[in-house]
Amino acid sequence: MKVLIADKFEQSGVARLRELGADVTVDPDLKDDALRDAMARTGCKVLIVRSTRVTEAMFAGAPELAMVIRAGSGFDTIDTAAAAAKGVRVCNCPGMNSVAVAELTLGMMIALDRRIVDQSVDLRRGVWNKKEYGKARGLKGRTLGVVGLGRIGYAVAKRAAAFDMKLIYADEFAMPEREKELGIAKVSFGELLKEADFITLHVPGGAGTKHLIGQDELASMKSTAFLINCSRGGIIDQSALADAVKAGTVGGAALDVFENEPGAADKEFSDPVVQVDHIYGTHHVGASTDQAQSAVADEAVRIVSGFMKSGEFLNCVN
Repeated sequence: MKVLIADKFEQSGVARLRELGADVTVDPDLKDDALRDAMARTGCKVLIVRSTRVTEAMFAGAPELAMVIRAGSGFDTIDTAAAAAKGVRVCNCPGMNSVAVAELTLGMMIALDRRIVDQSVDLRRGVWNKKEYGKARGLKGRTLGVVGLGRIGYAVAKRAAAFDMKLIYADEFAMPEREKELGIAKVSFGELLKEADFITLHVPGGAGTKHLIGQDELASMKSTAFLINCSRGGIIDQSALADAVKAGTVGGAALDVFENEPGAADKEFSDPVVQVDHIYGTHHVGASTDQAQSAVADEAVRIVSGFMKSGEFLNCVN
């Protein structure tokens, strides 16, 4: 079976795929026309990607393709409808990076409250401003609003509980067992926006959540509230966020994801939102710890193994 890996992928996972008998081609820089051509040229049965986009045109030129594996949880970068129309199954690796994303989320919360990035920049410039940077409010007793109490949202809330934070969540589903375990209360989305001191987003991307946080939602938040997004970029209207932070109607934000992210091989990024004071940015690295990527690779290998042995499509999303 031919497997094309068109993104970064753990070498241990590549070795295990070859041990299964797969003919593996690895080219992490493939994208757009180059990826389409590689899919046609290799005649791959399985395609593995992380952040690389897989479009309708790519499926048209890959008649042997049976499965696309997203080496992560979200799959909004893959045209699942076009895949289904061609009889291609899209599978993902949910929950494998939950701890890594939760750790970054908590790090962002602390960084926002203590203004760690700004302090470091000032120190490097030779500026000493202890009076200004000693104004942090602290996390204990503050309200954390978790939008989406799935695997990652749960992991965030579980860790935030250790900081003695008050926990609330908004989700289309009630989760009484998690409510009891964590002491977290279910509220409406509108209530969460008004009550939370920190708001963290953990919902899928796509049309259903595009600009879930826009001008009206930002206006309903506390002026001291912090917004964290480690899920998908399109969930926040970045222009509205930039305006709100500049105007002081929102305290600040930390973003690991953006509406228009560079491709895997691109080296430049010029989104104006990261130029705004009190908005911190990272390079879509929420899932990029050694532990998380090893777990994702293990899951991707398990999916390929199941397909090779029995034709089963594990974790199929379309």
